[in-house]
Amino acid sequence: MEGLPSWELTRRQRCDLELLATGAFSPLRSFLDRADSESVCASMRLTSGELWPVPVTLDLPGNVVDAGSAAGAVVLRVKGSPLAVLWLREAWQPDRVAEARAVFGTTDPAHPGVHHLLHQTHPWYVTGRLEVLRLPHHPAFGALRHTPAEVRSLLSERGWQRVVAFQTRNPMHRAHQELTIRAARDLDAAVLLHPVVGVTKPGDVDRYVRVRCYQALLPTYPPDRVLLSLLPLAMRMAGPREALWHAIIRKNHGATHFIVGRDHAGPGVDAGGRPFYEPYAAQELVRRHEAELGIGVVPFRRMVYVEELRRYIPEDEIEPGQHCLHISGTEQRRRLFDGAELPDWFTPPEVAAELRRTWSATGRG
Repeated sequence: MEGLPSWELTRRQRCDLELLATGAFSPLRSFLDRADSESVCASMRLTSGELWPVPVTLDLPGNVVDAGSAAGAVVLRVKGSPLAVLWLREAWQPDRVAEARAVFGTTDPAHPGVHHLLHQTHPWYVTGRLEVLRLPHHPAFGALRHTPAEVRSLLSERGWQRVVAFQTRNPMHRAHQELTIRAARDLDAAVLLHPVVGVTKPGDVDRYVRVRCYQALLPTYPPDRVLLSLLPLAMRMAGPREALWHAIIRKNHGATHFIVGRDHAGPGVDAGGRPFYEPYAAQELVRRHEAELGIGVVPFRRMVYVEELRRYIPEDEIEPGQHCLHISGTEQRRRLFDGAELPDWFTPPEVAAELRRTWSATGRG
């Protein structure tokens, strides 16, 4: 490696490298080349025909590409320490507007994925053989971080034949808790709580706070039927395509089923107040590919709290005259920042206590 040019990975790139290295992005073994990237954008498939809905590419500035092309490789570093060597095979300048339109269905910079793609990436994409030297070091919550192989091993050791995975980037509220318990009960399955702790949406609750909330919630699940494991994924907020991507990743971790909720991986609304994606478009796309995916899809309608029943039910089970309450994750975050009440019917007391403790200690709210 001595004498080779190097590149300090961004946080997003570091997440992608780690998931490539561990097999979470299987069948990918390196960053996509031009043919595969363009094929994924156009058809959600690699040139081999395999289903893959989101481009995983490495962007670099021109001077690093020039130096890497001359040397034949680039050392990929984090805080100066080498993680991998990319033996350069191809470099190209992509059409980012076309990529945004294909992957996100919009070029509106109010979409965080579009904004990053159009304004925060470097001009060149590169690929080649990826030689991984070591995985990134994560000093926090080490016992909750597992490679896909380690998760599969844990599931096997526990004798779990059916495992339903749940994706989240927010502190879990009662609706999330209820739908995971329902899914496990209906499928006679264990639960893999698999929250994203890589890059999420700007403004999200700090990942360290969220993990403590997940830990506080674990005792509320049936004993020996839940596993909490952290996923260092850099989300793109690509809605339906991202839901399909999430399902593939969870299959690689050994899950047999995957929950797809309302507006899965959606970034909210555009500048005109319109949702970027239809509420159940992600469910429809994943269900269309369920057989090919090889993982069962568990679609859920939005869960609402019915005052008369004092419990959550799917919105399509509401009977006339019943009074329903709902707070979104966005509203939960607003209440946190404003110091407003977190009602028990919405936020489990275990989670609310951790959120209040953290906000009080940091002086926020």
